[in-house]
Amino acid sequence: MIFRRVARILLISILGLFASDAPAAAPPPARGAHGMVATAEEHATHVGVEILAAGGNAVDAAVAAAFVLAVTEPYHSGIGGGGFVLIHLANGQDIALDARETAPAAASRDMFVQKGVPQDASRLGPLAVATPGLVAGLAEALARWGTKSLPEAMAPAIGLAEGGFAISPRHAQILEWVRATGLAQRFPETARIQLPPPDQPITAGWWLVQPELAGSLRSIARDGPDAFYRGAIAKAIAAEMERQGGILTAHDLDLYRTKLREPVRGSYRGLEVVSFPLPSSGGITLIEALNVLEGFDLAARGAGSSASIHLIAEAMKLSFADRAAWLGDSDFVDVPVRGLLSKDYAATLRARINPPWWRRAPWHWLSGEHAIQVTGPGEPPRDGGTTHISVTDGLGNAVSLTQTINLIFGSGISVPHTGIILNDEMDDFSVAPDVPNAFGLVDVRGANAVAPDKRPLSSMAPTIVLRGGKPYLVSGSPGGPRIISTTLLTILNIVDYGMNPEEAVCAPRFHQQWVPDSLTVERAIPRDVIEGLERRGHRVEVSPRDWSSAQTIVIDPATGLQLGGSDPRSDGLALGD
Repeated sequence: MIFRRVARILLISILGLFASDAPAAAPPPARGAHGMVATAEEHATHVGVEILAAGGNAVDAAVAAAFVLAVTEPYHSGIGGGGFVLIHLANGQDIALDARETAPAAASRDMFVQKGVPQDASRLGPLAVATPGLVAGLAEALARWGTKSLPEAMAPAIGLAEGGFAISPRHAQILEWVRATGLAQRFPETARIQLPPPDQPITAGWWLVQPELAGSLRSIARDGPDAFYRGAIAKAIAAEMERQGGILTAHDLDLYRTKLREPVRGSYRGLEVVSFPLPSSGGITLIEALNVLEGFDLAARGAGSSASIHLIAEAMKLSFADRAAWLGDSDFVDVPVRGLLSKDYAATLRARINPPWWRRAPWHWLSGEHAIQVTGPGEPPRDGGTTHISVTDGLGNAVSLTQTINLIFGSGISVPHTGIILNDEMDDFSVAPDVPNAFGLVDVRGANAVAPDKRPLSSMAPTIVLRGGKPYLVSGSPGGPRIISTTLLTILNIVDYGMNPEEAVCAPRFHQQWVPDSLTVERAIPRDVIEGLERRGHRVEVSPRDWSSAQTIVIDPATGLQLGGSDPRSDGLALGD
């Protein structure tokens, strides 16, 4: 219990350090006639636009930007992690490429609750590491739907790793947090490659050079994914895992495969919503909430009003309750996806918006009836180590790509001589029913329990909205479970409230995830609105800092002009071609 209390304080401090103050009035959106790139870090955006200008398509630009983010945001993502790539091709095809990490073959359901296992073992250290998938996913996306070679796409990232770059004030704050919380002492190899020497201060503008990571990237560019999964890098990862007492092996790396999945689809006010399927909970939870809200006239209630926020928060609560009850890797568990996405089921939820909000579970719409068991409160939700890229080109292609190492600097472990930071994705599993993970998320019936080769449930929600079969809106975000609420709010801000993409990502946010049963709001939400929500029965918590980093593109259906919005809560940039 003492550790949980300390961990809670440390993780809450992450929000205070890594999120900016409330955003000011939105600047004009970026504009592009031939393409648009929006990422959470300006180097990645510039590289993506350069790829488009050189004749590359949206997939080329997204992959190049993704590798750059592995260098410039090493605390959020990297080649030691995983991700989801959602693609809409100009020919109308929609593709969901699953590069999610997998549990090692030696993983077991009770591995984190056995006697003697540290309480933070799923979050920090060797047992937290799942088999990385990002390298395989990016390489496959490029080979199948891009036009550039892997060396061409990776060259900018290699150059930044080798030549270095000046860290931003936000990056410096993260490194200060790592030093202040003792993580630098606990993981000296990561501190060696990511922080200044202990006797030097951490300041914005410090030049970060990562020669060992450059070497790993160069090997991958030359030899392809085999360099990571079967070559010297794989041997180095396996050796470090064995040395530290982990269970990830060279055999796990050798057997890793991406998966092509069918995107989940919904409709909202005449638009087609295409999002990521399981093992992402993002798409299902997002579309379920949209289905509920479609029956309300949100525009008439006004953006940011207590009446609108009440309805949206209740839709969030209901869809997150179903997330906790039913969702897991669909290769391992039976999930009632059709029921959850049913408009009829949404109508029953809509009727229960005002408390009491108990309702029939989604299995009813397939066969039989089941009841959801309400659990006790979990820990508050928090942002983690994740980033997002949205790209469109002039050909009609669009990419929404989210990649992650889970929490800040993942497991904390860096593999010697490679520059690679390994994920802590095992914490996205449920270590036991009703036991919250780092984001306060619970699993009611064990759908997200640990199992060998299983993919942990994710909240990432890369999404593409189509109008008449063509890309209209591309969006996604980091932020743990707040990814889902952030993406939902971004869509509502554009579709219901008529905002442009920059206004949509700048607007104040709120979040409700069922457990804990509280409505968290950003400080920019006015006091009278909060009081109106409290009168409606909400337990409102005002967050000391803001969250997430939405990256959003809207294509004007009349002119074809591409508009980009990059969240001011991060170091992001939207830029047109």
